[in-house]
Amino acid sequence: MIKINNIGLLTVVLFVFFASGAIAQSRSSFPWYDESLSFEKRASALVSAMTLEEKISQTMDYSTAVPRLAVPEYNWWNESLHGVARNGRATVFPQTIGLAASFDEQLIHSVARAISDEARAKFNASQAIGNRGKYAGLTFWTPNVNIFRDPRWGRGQETYGEDPYLTARMGVNFVKGLQGSDPKYLKAAACAKHYLIHSGPEELRHEFDVSVSKKDLYETYLPAFEALVSEAQVEGVMGAYNRVFGEPASGSPLFLQDILRQQWGFDGYVVSDCGAVKDFHQFHKVTSSPEASAAMALNSGLNLNCGTTFRALKKAIDQKLTSEAQLDTSLKQLYMTRFRLGLFDNGKNNPYTSIDPLVVDSEKHRQLAREAAVKSVVMLKNSKGILPLAKDIRSLYVLGPHATSEEVLLGNYYGVSSQTATILDGIVSKVSIGTSINYKQGTLAYRENVNPIDWSTGEAKQSEAIIAVMGISGLLEGEEGESLASQEKGDRIKSIKLPENQVEYIKKITDSDTPVILVLTGGSPIALPEIEPLVDAILFVWYPGEEGGNAVADIIFGDRNPSGKLPITFPYSTDQLPPFEDYAMKGRTYKYMKSDPQFPFGFGLSYTTFDYSNLHVKPNKDRLVVQFDLKNKGELPGEEVVQLYISSPLAGTEDAMYALRDFKRVALSPEQVRTITMELDVDDFVQFDDEGKKILRKGDYKVSIGAAVPTERADELGAAKPISTMVNAEKYFKLKRTRK
Repeated sequence: MIKINNIGLLTVVLFVFFASGAIAQSRSSFPWYDESLSFEKRASALVSAMTLEEKISQTMDYSTAVPRLAVPEYNWWNESLHGVARNGRATVFPQTIGLAASFDEQLIHSVARAISDEARAKFNASQAIGNRGKYAGLTFWTPNVNIFRDPRWGRGQETYGEDPYLTARMGVNFVKGLQGSDPKYLKAAACAKHYLIHSGPEELRHEFDVSVSKKDLYETYLPAFEALVSEAQVEGVMGAYNRVFGEPASGSPLFLQDILRQQWGFDGYVVSDCGAVKDFHQFHKVTSSPEASAAMALNSGLNLNCGTTFRALKKAIDQKLTSEAQLDTSLKQLYMTRFRLGLFDNGKNNPYTSIDPLVVDSEKHRQLAREAAVKSVVMLKNSKGILPLAKDIRSLYVLGPHATSEEVLLGNYYGVSSQTATILDGIVSKVSIGTSINYKQGTLAYRENVNPIDWSTGEAKQSEAIIAVMGISGLLEGEEGESLASQEKGDRIKSIKLPENQVEYIKKITDSDTPVILVLTGGSPIALPEIEPLVDAILFVWYPGEEGGNAVADIIFGDRNPSGKLPITFPYSTDQLPPFEDYAMKGRTYKYMKSDPQFPFGFGLSYTTFDYSNLHVKPNKDRLVVQFDLKNKGELPGEEVVQLYISSPLAGTEDAMYALRDFKRVALSPEQVRTITMELDVDDFVQFDDEGKKILRKGDYKVSIGAAVPTERADELGAAKPISTMVNAEKYFKLKRTRK
């Protein structure tokens, strides 16, 4: 224990007092603290005042303090995938893939706005106690807008699914909510990752090379990133680990300069994924030394090295592999972000410096987390209308390893909350106090029970209904080093089925007349070929966040009507998929997969039924207006996610079979009819050729409206019948907007 006497304590206090006074006094003499100057002038002045060594110290995720220039230390690394992460108390919203299942742009904007409120409040509090460490800053490396092209990828849970349009719309709204709307200051700085083509395998992520057709590049992999840059003005972009067309993604002039800055006009900072610059020489073997890797990254347009390889920039400059002028240009861009966040201003004119700390995990945010979780739940089956259950059911048995698990609420990249509601918590809170309700885990999550004695299945079958809470968790899927039960470093390469011991247990509890409701947790598709016919209802609840248990209970007992839709196709097995390492889109996702999946993209049932009719498409200036009627034919109010798809004249051969072009959430009372209007412009009809050029196909395009991708499989599962019409796009449009 360190003891400080009164004289020592006084000395420390006086030192802090005078030191802070000296810093305050010195700040006023530095132009980078002059708020009357533009951010550009302040950034230029600051960089010009630094020595080479000081400049290099600012180019890594931990930027050290420069006391002589009154520059405080700053740690760039922070996360907020579905809530402020890894930094203590925060509201835990549903995992990103669950938010995508809501198909609700306004909801995700509200969630991101709540996250950034908490981020600012936590930042202000951290500054007050001198916490400037990792995860305490305002530069959030979120969102992940990679395309979830293959359900075996463990990090697919972080994305908005398999569709470029859905990913773009959800990502744009998240960025806008996170960064705020002030004309001068950012509330927080978002970061689009992992630029550009990156989705596993995790085991090979430091070394693999991706080569795709230009058609796939421009139709699938680029659109979401472009939308976040051009529409949402995202402040940061993170380069991926792997190579693309032979170049490291974090050191590619094509992607970091030609496309990102020149074509799209990006005006933010670019950061490497953590350790990615080291991979240049260690795994990719495109350079032979740390200084060569550092120079390659800097010259290609990378501003910030998450890692330490940029320490070698001094040697790189000495060897004339790069220059101090190049470093100056790069560093100014980094400081522009810090100025936009207001980190060098007194805060009086910054609306975000006074956010009340009580906003963190507040009741308002918990209710928003619950609303988001409700809208994320996807009902995959409801045989004979077994759901919703009556709250005064006489007896109920809850089984399964995930009923009491907080792990399955969290996903990955999460904060912590003291008020989580497990699925069992939510169920118990709903039923009558007269209901006999029991719980047993029944089976382990991922392996056979060690003790063979089974006291659960017999008891459960004596109840009026069984709720089995099964599935997977972050222990089985996730990032390279965090999924402790995964044999493939986070991926599920060998199988996407439910773990075999869970399958066998479900078979045991379904061999009676007692109805079984299966609640599944997970961040990616779970194949259920053996189980789906046996159970009476299936709810897929993802990783639903701190209020997940209450939200699931809201659905089970009918306080809310399920309305979530699948943002990714659920295959029957991996046999329906191309090789995991193949990044070509042929055979992948609802757009190119020709065999029937178990559950199609966009699918999700409701407790009511909807009807689509009276589709009309007519021109209006430079757009086509799509109108149709939507009716709630059931006895309960509900929300339908209407989806608009385009099929080109070459759909299924040279082009995608279907492509989502719009969606809208519509709330309807029983028997209510609403006329819905959507719009299409020329970009909704264009395709890309093998050279990456935009083309407008000759012939008729099919415009389809429905409750899922319009396939026979969706019809078999009970989705509302889609409606469609043919449109000759050339009649209405000229190809005016072309890629530069």
